[in-house]
Amino acid sequence: MLKNRCKQGKRGKWKNGKREINKIIGCCIEVHKELGPGFLESIYHKALEIKFIKESIPFESEKEIQIYYHKKLVGTHNLDFLIENEIILELKTVEEIHKKYYAQVRSYLKATEKEIGLLVNFTDFKLDVRRIEKVKNKG
Repeated sequence: MLKNRCKQGKRGKWKNGKREINKIIGCCIEVHKELGPGFLESIYHKALEIKFIKESIPFESEKEIQIYYHKKLVGTHNLDFLIENEIILELKTVEEIHKKYYAQVRSYLKATEKEIGLLVNFTDFKLDVRRIEKVKNKG
């Protein structure tokens, strides 16, 4: 797991706001623009690690999370990226974004108790970015 703990500028700790999300998306766009479509997910992943470090964006790569059922550990999973311990970034290189990928990110949000995830597909000539929010319990 690669960790990049950047200094937190004058604004202090990153907030889960539009500006930060736009910066993450901007990095994805630049990587896609430079490399183009057609590579394996691992290529885009490594390129984003380099870009995030260059842009001083704090992240954890391949962040292991624990999955619980009835308060008992049932397994682990590695997130592609966890940005400033707030935003989950899931990378794909698939022909089409199916419902199962949305469900995958929502499951990560639930397991980590985070609010926002980004699902990014690098396969097409235009980068496909989807913002996914944690489903609120109706009560």
